[in-house]
Amino acid sequence: MTAISTIAASIPIVETERLVLRGHRTEDFADCFTLWTDPDVTRFIGGKPSTQEEVWGRLLRYVGHWAMLGFGYWVITEKDTGRFVGEVGFADFRREIDPSLDGMPEIGWVIAPACQGKGYATEAAQAAIRWGEKHFGPVRTACIIAPENGASIRVAERCGYREFRRTTYKGNPTVMFVRDNAKS
Repeated sequence: MTAISTIAASIPIVETERLVLRGHRTEDFADCFTLWTDPDVTRFIGGKPSTQEEVWGRLLRYVGHWAMLGFGYWVITEKDTGRFVGEVGFADFRREIDPSLDGMPEIGWVIAPACQGKGYATEAAQAAIRWGEKHFGPVRTACIIAPENGASIRVAERCGYREFRRTTYKGNPTVMFVRDNAKS
């Protein structure tokens, strides 16, 4: 068993009516690579398809979050078919952004193009938020979204995030959203 598989086995599994959120495994690399090299996926996230090296680093970063911080990203799969849907979770990326996100878990989601338009992003993000409310307690969480990414903004709003500030990140216009978690 690889180190990634060992850590993945300790990551909580979250289920919804249609989805399973589980830890990344080494064998997820091909699906992750397909996802992160798709220009439609990366258009609003970094602006360019990722390289193999960048995708591998992303996968290791996700697993590292769980190992070091007790939270991170999950792979999203369809419950009935096991098909890879995308990724969702919380992170501490230590972004150089103003205002700072320090101390706020940052949620994010990305859905494969073939699975978009089915409500999966909202369903997965809401499940992650419920998990986060139990794990983090009553803390503020945040997300950042490109202002042109209307679909992702709608997901954020459906999940209770509200626009907090317009800023820039890596030279690109960015909208920062925040959500105050309910009391545990």
